[in-house]
Amino acid sequence: MPPVVTRKGRTGAAARAARVGRVRILVIGGGAREHAICRSLSLDPEVVAVHCAPGNAGTAEVATPHAVDVLDGAAVAALAASDEVRADLVVVGPEAPLVGGVADAVRARGIPVFGPSAEAAVLEGSKAFAKEVMAGAGVPTARSYVCTGPEEADAALDAFGPPYVVKDDGLAAGKGVVVTDDIEEARAHARACGGAVVVEEFLDGPEVSLFAVTDGETVVPLQPAQDFKRAYDADEGPNTGGMGAYSPLPWADPKLVDEVVATVLEPTVNELRRRGTPFSGLLYAGLALTSRGVRVIEFNARFGDPETQAVLARLRTPLGGLLYAAATGTLADFPALRWSDGAAVTVVVAAHGYPAEPRKGDVVEGLAEIVQEDGPGAYVLHAGTRADADGTVRSAGGRVLSVTATGTDLAEARERAYTAVGRIRLAGSHHRTDIAERAAAEAAAAD
Repeated sequence: MPPVVTRKGRTGAAARAARVGRVRILVIGGGAREHAICRSLSLDPEVVAVHCAPGNAGTAEVATPHAVDVLDGAAVAALAASDEVRADLVVVGPEAPLVGGVADAVRARGIPVFGPSAEAAVLEGSKAFAKEVMAGAGVPTARSYVCTGPEEADAALDAFGPPYVVKDDGLAAGKGVVVTDDIEEARAHARACGGAVVVEEFLDGPEVSLFAVTDGETVVPLQPAQDFKRAYDADEGPNTGGMGAYSPLPWADPKLVDEVVATVLEPTVNELRRRGTPFSGLLYAGLALTSRGVRVIEFNARFGDPETQAVLARLRTPLGGLLYAAATGTLADFPALRWSDGAAVTVVVAAHGYPAEPRKGDVVEGLAEIVQEDGPGAYVLHAGTRADADGTVRSAGGRVLSVTATGTDLAEARERAYTAVGRIRLAGSHHRTDIAERAAAEAAAAD
């Protein structure tokens, strides 16, 4: 266990929050992930106010909205320090602001931030850098080549053979990866990326997402989840940002989380600290449970979407205190996390044409019916939405809504989620019908 980290002589927002025991929190971002975070924070008795910038049509129900350019660090810092917000903690949701240094700008104003520095966020901003860190930390991952031109990419593809895995080295909103048996498709993606690409061996076995909250020394894992990247049922169609997720994983080894903490998460956090770029915030490990053991597919520097929606639905520990402890270096003193015994399932409702060319501006109906008919067992988290002056909700992005439901087990959570999805009316929309289907069936058969 790492040593207890203490902070003496705190001033400004940190001292105020410590003194009164209640915090004001500003969440940066406008997707379903941020809506889920705001919802959880609004249920925390120690959080006196939740603000969200820029938010969406749904976040206004649980957080005060503000207009801001999320990539403008100075503007975000000014908003956090303003008399209207007076943030004791800023939570940066998306990856682009983190890589762009927004967390650094806020910290420079003396306000605690949940989210890594720009230097540490390169762990997600560059897959080549992530491979370098994993090599230094001894973290198991796929063999790979970093290619800077089409000739190098072609040689790497030939060396590995199908299935081909080609990744854009930089940020690509969760859609920079192609896994295919078609060599021409793999080559085309490598060329379309424009800069460096990572070509790596295909990893067999199921995929798992595991989040960990860290202050740069102590690592606190959350519960694992599984997401569904392909656009259509049975893992058909193109990769997306994620079409659904569920938690827990009844089929996973009970020792999986401890193993990943010991072999992946703690070594990575230690390596980044050793390099002089300590990582504080949310470290996301995308994992493949291969025939040769656990392997890291990728790291993210923030909560994943849509896994966050399912994981936070099960978290019983108040979220505000957990994130504040990470931001102020006091995770070693934080109590063990508490979780519900049940399950959660999230189903994404996507716009017509997603992921290639999503149509925007369509009216979203049926949301009030979910509130009235499904009660607390199912709720909607907004992603790509906006509201007209008269309150009409319209689509404003590719992934429009995340419908999340809880239940005593996956079967009940699935039933509630899909019942709620059936109430939504959005012209041309589509969603997968098989989120958590196999896991629920296997769990039922085992009982």
